[in-house]
Amino acid sequence: MKLSTSFIAAALAFSSIASAAPQAEDVEARGIIPLTSTALQALVSRHTLLAHARQFVKFSEQSGGTRAFGSRAHNSTVRYIKTLLDATGFYDTSLQTFEYLYSSGSAEISANGTALTSRWFTYGPSGDVSANLVLVNNLGCDASDFPAAVEGQIALIKRGTCEFGLKTALAGNAKAAGAIIYNNAPEGINGGTLGAPSREVGPYVPVGSVSGTDGDRLAADIAAGNTIAATLKVNAVTENRFTSNVIATTKIGDKSNIVFAGGHTDSVPEGPGINDDGSGTITILDLALRLPLFNFKNAIRFGFWTAEEFGLVGSEHYVTNLPAEEQDKIAVYLNFDMVASPNFGYFIYDGDGSAFNLTGPAGSDHIEKTFEDYFKSKRLQSAPTEFSGRSDYGPFLDVGIPSGGLFTGAEGKKTAQEAQWWGGQADVDYDICYHQACDGIDNLNVGAWVENTKAAAHAISTYARSLTGIPRGARSANRKVKVASLSHEERQHYSCGHEIASL
Repeated sequence: MKLSTSFIAAALAFSSIASAAPQAEDVEARGIIPLTSTALQALVSRHTLLAHARQFVKFSEQSGGTRAFGSRAHNSTVRYIKTLLDATGFYDTSLQTFEYLYSSGSAEISANGTALTSRWFTYGPSGDVSANLVLVNNLGCDASDFPAAVEGQIALIKRGTCEFGLKTALAGNAKAAGAIIYNNAPEGINGGTLGAPSREVGPYVPVGSVSGTDGDRLAADIAAGNTIAATLKVNAVTENRFTSNVIATTKIGDKSNIVFAGGHTDSVPEGPGINDDGSGTITILDLALRLPLFNFKNAIRFGFWTAEEFGLVGSEHYVTNLPAEEQDKIAVYLNFDMVASPNFGYFIYDGDGSAFNLTGPAGSDHIEKTFEDYFKSKRLQSAPTEFSGRSDYGPFLDVGIPSGGLFTGAEGKKTAQEAQWWGGQADVDYDICYHQACDGIDNLNVGAWVENTKAAAHAISTYARSLTGIPRGARSANRKVKVASLSHEERQHYSCGHEIASL
């Protein structure tokens, strides 16, 4: 998408800096106002935040309601962010572009006209099959388990012993038109994978899973001599995609003491991701567009990460490819992922480990207290949240960079105590639209979003002025990013906390 000059001017006007935006060569003369928390907070506006959010929704419409990494909508999001930052003349910006495997899909299954709850397997191909079910012998782990009658039909296979991918490839080898794998326990199979994009033993056929309860019933009907007409519709994409992080560093400030703030620009394939993580992305974008009015001591860098939903891919790529001496120049990393959940809580990452017994690198405790002090100053209750590794702070923690940030909750349920603190509904998810198509504008708690953006302004401005309380110097961490060692499937389910099964 090409952004017109008039559009850029309008977007900058939202941030109240268009009339004062000089050329890049004038940047050293910028900043007539000393940066303070109060001054930066005063520029936070719900109207500006929502204007960006509406633009993100429009981008999602380019790709059928998603901003998944590498999609046209996501590329437009990335271009939008970089174009606005470049227009200020205040930042050195770059796109860090790389290739990564994208795999996403869904499966719909019916038997004799009755729809069954079903799931797709990672790497499973697309297809639309209508055929009879044929029960496979044993567990479908050997070519001899597939009777000749399976040719052109849908193989019904029980889970167990061997990998889903082998069962599916052997079904293809037997010339089945599709395969349905049912669980060896009553419930459904949650988060299955074929384990690899292809196998030598045979071609993959369209495949989906059903629960053990449904599968056992179907198998019993077939064994009793009944014919079961089934449909299997799989919509899936598995392809390598090029995608980009946006990195922006202020042209002023000490580049040996960088205050780093980040959030991810992609959504899950199922929805537009306006809370997850449009809210965090827009929080730091909005603040970045206001900083050219100020002067400050320490350089500020913003990281707009791609492919977080596939396992912190963008932030891991950045940190892994950053030399140790450059890592050491980052004084603090501040993460903003989901900061406008509808049934929100004001959660701060537990840097000192006092609540979850997982302490961040030295200085993380100071970041936690900085945020705590902000909420206390506003007479708002805050609460700690665990450094679970499920967001882009993870790679920074792994290399010893003091980290922290804010979070308003995802699929967890608000407690009665929290409802007393913050309002909302107890025993209801913090975000009922988490990773769903309904994560749009109406899913945002704008009041909480504004408050968290002001808290972000407070932390960024505090550390841009002074790093007192943050240890500096070379770090002794092993420099290995944990998520980099995971398989593609493990990474894809890492950030959402779900387990992935291969057999």
